[in-house]
Amino acid sequence: MNTKVILTAVGGLVVGAILTGIIGFYSLPGMMMMEDESRYDFETTVQIFEEKTLEAGWSVVVTHDMQEILQGHGHDVIGVKIFELCSSRYSAEILKLDDERIVTPMMPCRIAIYEKSDGKTYVARMDSQLMAKPFGGVINDVMQKAAAEMEAVVAQVIR
Repeated sequence: MNTKVILTAVGGLVVGAILTGIIGFYSLPGMMMMEDESRYDFETTVQIFEEKTLEAGWSVVVTHDMQEILQGHGHDVIGVKIFELCSSRYSAEILKLDDERIVTPMMPCRIAIYEKSDGKTYVARMDSQLMAKPFGGVINDVMQKAAAEMEAVVAQVIR
């Protein structure tokens, strides 16, 4: 083979890898996070979400009222609540195994409900099903089931 063909091939691979990296870098945030508009106002969305979460057998471990917290520090923001949620049947499957405990920084599940300046309410969460796939095994199996259950809850408040 001649040197020109080899250099062209290597150059093409390098440019392709760089372009793939750039596209991936800018696409990942949109793939990792999901945001949907609620059918309801902020307070109604929060109320229905909390009720449906409990009906599904999940616990609301803690609710962070970011509007209230930030007002206490002199900042004025519109409604934002972050819910930390737990399903003991799923978390126990992961926490009983040593190697699977690596995902505990992603526990408990978090879902945010917030208003935007457009006057609408939104529900945001991590795409747990996508995030679970690279782990494989028990983590993937458990997170797929947990995410599907939580998406069924979220579906009751979004458009």
